[in-house]
Amino acid sequence: MKLELPKITRTTLALYAGASGDHNPMHIDLDVAKSAGMDDVFAHGMLNMAYLGRLLTENFAQERIRSYQVRFTAITPLFAKPVATATVAKVEDGLTYLDLTMALGDGTVTLAGTAVIEGEITA
Repeated sequence: MKLELPKITRTTLALYAGASGDHNPMHIDLDVAKSAGMDDVFAHGMLNMAYLGRLLTENFAQERIRSYQVRFTAITPLFAKPVATATVAKVEDGLTYLDLTMALGDGTVTLAGTAVIEGEITA
């Protein structure tokens, strides 16, 4: 399963900050990001986790999602177009275990995780 996401823009980050209450200036203030050694602001990790969760909810009813967890492995820079991917790792005892990734166009994995889905899925 794959979900290609829209380009991350300053508007995306501002809207997410307002909706989530996460106003960390590293994500919305260029001067703060530069003072920390970054080239520009970058996406909130939880925004990417939400996008990866969208891949799950677009493919499975919420009540079938038994667990969902991720590790943040790299930042998502401004103007990136991340791609969320889920692959079946195993099917056992009526549950499907998925490996999840969020990756950038250059192959950088920004999130890695797993999900457990009720029911057997083969693709």
